Amino acid sequence: MAVRRYSVFGVSFWRQYMTTMRPYLLFVSGSAGMVGLSFVERGEIWRTILAFIPLFLSYGLGQALTDCFQTDTDALSSPYRPLVRQTISRKQVLSVSMIGLAAGVAILGYLNPVILIFGSAAVLGLLTYTIFKRTWWGGPPWNSWIVALLPVIGRLTDRVYDIREVFNLANQDSRAFFFVIMAVFFGYANFVVMGYFKDISADRATGYRTFPVAFGWGATAVYSDLLALGAAIFAGLALLSVSGFGIVGLIIYASAVLLSIYAQIRIHLTRDERQAHKPIADVVRVFNLYSAAIVVTLQLSWLPVITVYYILFELVLKFRPEESQV
Repeated sequence: MAVRRYSVFGVSFWRQYMTTMRPYLLFVSGSAGMVGLSFVERGEIWRTILAFIPLFLSYGLGQALTDCFQTDTDALSSPYRPLVRQTISRKQVLSVSMIGLAAGVAILGYLNPVILIFGSAAVLGLLTYTIFKRTWWGGPPWNSWIVALLPVIGRLTDRVYDIREVFNLANQDSRAFFFVIMAVFFGYANFVVMGYFKDISADRATGYRTFPVAFGWGATAVYSDLLALGAAIFAGLALLSVSGFGIVGLIIYASAVLLSIYAQIRIHLTRDERQAHKPIADVVRVFNLYSAAIVVTLQLSWLPVITVYYILFELVLKFRPEESQV
């Protein structure tokens, strides 16, 4: 039976492309970028909004791009995805994703030309991710350094900021920002490792030697625990460094830590790939909550925006087209 392939100029294509982007995960890149933006003192609203749009969309565009190189394992673990069903083509998705990413980098480069270097590095990292995903040691750190660039890019929208200050740990603001980068790195790495749990059988069958394929469920759960601990420690250090814990940030942070502990316990207690999506979704929540805690500690006036943002994330997550899609 012939498969109908949608035209890139039609509404149906964009619906399929949105599914490929995983809209609920746009909030991950949005949160990481927003943390960087919150460090900008007296930032102009138009610059903040202009920067946030490509930062928010970057995860979805990158996810669609990397999916083009992973249809072998997706065909087994996620047969509902449009690329697997061939309702949209690899060429279409590659073209749209690269154009979108290039446009995003250009917009951010307009705000600060230095961002062109970091944005280009991130796109190159996305293009090579699948190579590293096939190894037990490469996938999580390779994916995570790309996401960890997002707060850096957000911070660099302030033209006067010197990137060398990231490593000037004698300065309190720089020390806090360094901790933020590390929190994003560890928090996202845990999401990557958790995500592998739902694809173990498919990855094994298609030659992806991910950590759980190589070492099993128990060892991977411990690996995940260590990453979760790193994210909690660095997020806490970031909060301590910026203001000694504002009460709102403290409440959000404490909630995230408790949810993280719950997610880690859940992944230890299950051995069913079909149930792994539940703790994986909690890890995404934790990532967004850590980011929110830092943002409102730095910019308390952003609390209403952050509240609406998080509610939207939960709604989009709830109504995703496939429950196991995380």
